[in-house]
Amino acid sequence: MDYVCEARDGKTWFRIETEMEADQESELMDHAVAKHFRREQEKAVASYQPTSTVFIEQNIGLKAHIQRAMPLFLTLRDNDGDGLATAMLPPGGQSAPNFKIIIVGKGNRDPYVGDSAAIETLGKHYGMTLRREDCYPYNR
Repeated sequence: MDYVCEARDGKTWFRIETEMEADQESELMDHAVAKHFRREQEKAVASYQPTSTVFIEQNIGLKAHIQRAMPLFLTLRDNDGDGLATAMLPPGGQSAPNFKIIIVGKGNRDPYVGDSAAIETLGKHYGMTLRREDCYPYNR
């Protein structure tokens, strides 16, 4: 995982970067983020255009392309490393009108109940507003 930003009360946002981390997040948080991570990773790999025709060099830029093309998968942790929330933001953390931002808590519960300040901090970090009514999918 890669550090993203600090939130209040000893909470920290991290970026989920690998399938193993996504699997661990799914298990810890009792939801299906790993399924979504894999699906988005497969789409990013399928959109990759190698810059070289030499077989051995074809995947040189693949990892960087995947990180640019995939949505950001993020986890909010407390000081003890306990999972509090999981978020999926547009690629690069840039606003995208047709992208459906999702933020859920453990077991797909509402993360805004206890962590709205941390979610607001994440939004400020990326320059976007992460409103509950737009980001929490189970209250529509």
